[in-house]
Amino acid sequence: MLLELRDISKSYPGGRPGVFRKVLDGLTWSLGEGESVAITGRSGSGKSTLLNLIGTLDHPDEGSLTFRGIDLMTLNAGDLEHFRNRSIGFIFQSHHLLPQLSVLENVLVPTLAPKPHRSAKSDLERARYLLEYVGLWDLKDQRPGRLSGGECQRVAVVRALINRPALLLADEPTGALDEENAHKLIDLLLDLHQNENTSLIMVTHARELAARMSRIFGLKHGKLIESERR
Repeated sequence: MLLELRDISKSYPGGRPGVFRKVLDGLTWSLGEGESVAITGRSGSGKSTLLNLIGTLDHPDEGSLTFRGIDLMTLNAGDLEHFRNRSIGFIFQSHHLLPQLSVLENVLVPTLAPKPHRSAKSDLERARYLLEYVGLWDLKDQRPGRLSGGECQRVAVVRALINRPALLLADEPTGALDEENAHKLIDLLLDLHQNENTSLIMVTHARELAARMSRIFGLKHGKLIESERR
């Protein structure tokens, strides 16, 4: 088992003092190695909150989160930062590329953290391999402002994979793309998910894209409910 969540709860302040809105309510769920999962749900149901908790960008009010048997709630801030950089890749609806950096420099940003078992040469070789894989090596010296939206999202995918994460978290990664480019991006994510042996959790509102994952869960009333395939 790659990931296990037990009795996870998370609330946010409501509209009045002393009032809280619970978005996750005793959620228990697990993810196996190499799985691809879609999470759907209405706006405001807590999908992004759940991804942020899994990615340790936020902390639950209650419950435990273990990754390959390690209780992440026991790690200090420095260890969590190291864990995120080594084990988690993030892709968001907006690519969040740094406009002043080239494509290649953006891809290499996550490799700047200390890494005892890798060299700058090996990082560059991996960046080249991945950029060639997604058809963007020839644009390695371009700034993001010179790229299309689809190209920027492909760069974001490469950046998320540069450190060989065990888990890829994608939060509405196709939300800013047209239908054709959305399907192309999902093709790429699934292809890399299989070839890189990376587990994938994707939040999406698009049922046709969710159906391409191996499992689909709906987030309702603070809990994940698996959807039956038709």
